[in-house]
Amino acid sequence: MDIERINENTVKFYISYIDIEKRGFSRDEIWFNRDKSEELFWEMMDEINDESDFEVEGPLWIQVHAMEKGLEVTVTRAEINRDGKKLESPFEVDEKGQYFSNMSESSSEERSFDEFTDPFTDSNELQNEFTFQVSDFEDLIPLAKRVKLPSYVATSLFAYKERYYLYVKADAELMDEEEVKNMVSMISEYTAKSSITVHRLEEYGKEIMADEVFEQIQKYFS
Repeated sequence: MDIERINENTVKFYISYIDIEKRGFSRDEIWFNRDKSEELFWEMMDEINDESDFEVEGPLWIQVHAMEKGLEVTVTRAEINRDGKKLESPFEVDEKGQYFSNMSESSSEERSFDEFTDPFTDSNELQNEFTFQVSDFEDLIPLAKRVKLPSYVATSLFAYKERYYLYVKADAELMDEEEVKNMVSMISEYTAKSSITVHRLEEYGKEIMADEVFEQIQKYFS
């Protein structure tokens, strides 16, 4: 993926279809499967943040150009005026759309985009997979002493680019929405939420603990 930092609020990147497929996504998925397109988008944005220090803050404007061999995407952080209102898109658009949704490969689309600012916002379905990050392993020790997760919540720990990533997956059939929210809230007191996917961590990161992360931390580091 080629990344070009345009200015403080704008970054442009190009990703080929070959690279997309290497990441585990098909061409049809990124055009017609909303969940897959969101997953790919956040994976790319996390990589862009690592390489160009472009953090996602507030709503975003996205301009997508479909090319013969890949996608050219321009991402701009929407500016907020003194009244707290979002300014108009820097692109000439007249409707609010969805990233990658309802686009033909031969078309060039310019869309406004402001709903992916947080991968943990409310949705119609209860989210049961989460990734959290810390810069220092020791930050997990007090969390491990406090949190008590039921057996149907799986955890694993990865090291990737000088950070540690905690992956948590709950059984959606056994946990209700309130329990999931409480679990996420408690873990978030000691960590930061991350948009990086477990697939990327498995492929590019190093697995430190495959399961029972908190139990192992307490056993070896308490």
